[in-house]
Amino acid sequence: MTLGLTGTALLAQPGWGGAGWDRPGWDRPGWDRPGGPDRPSASAGAGREGKVEVATFAAEGADGAQLGKGAIAVIEAPAGGGLTEARELATYEAAVIDALARYGYDTATRDPAGGQLAEVRVLRREAVPEETPRKPVSGEMTMGVSNHGSMMGMALNVDLTKPRKALISTRLEARIKDRASGKVLWEGRADMLTRAGDARWGDGQIAARLAGALFERFPAPR
Repeated sequence: MTLGLTGTALLAQPGWGGAGWDRPGWDRPGWDRPGGPDRPSASAGAGREGKVEVATFAAEGADGAQLGKGAIAVIEAPAGGGLTEARELATYEAAVIDALARYGYDTATRDPAGGQLAEVRVLRREAVPEETPRKPVSGEMTMGVSNHGSMMGMALNVDLTKPRKALISTRLEARIKDRASGKVLWEGRADMLTRAGDARWGDGQIAARLAGALFERFPAPR
């Protein structure tokens, strides 16, 4: 999903540049609203496991020209609604800081009167529930009587596979604003599914994967 807008249009469009994050700009069709009805099926979710889906929007003109320049501070989105545990959130903020530094921003210099702000929010939900336990042994028995006597037959089905854990959706949202004017210069989100309890996907690995994908083509919209 790619959209180029002038800075004025970016601010005028419903849901852009406001204080809230849960609004039409984020939750229109195609953005896979957390907790909404568009939850993936078990089979579709398994195919997306570990893959990242990204969508971003960027201002054009003079506003867009500010992206990737000067000092920037990464903060928690003021609207909240995402992860609140400080250690977890700090992991994702650190991944965003690393990504912004790679694209030319000064992330070390504090500029309380100017520069830009990157507001970050992380959402997590259960996308596909854990599979129900299976019976390891199941089957059916048949009995019959004929002129030659009685007979009995049994068919057994042995299933030793373990039920799969739930698929967890993690979304990283980021919004870059001009500190002085409050204008939104860039906005995006990155989503991925991981299996609960999978040792390959700790917070650090998920954060790095999402931040890397989110800013892969920065500042170009996707």
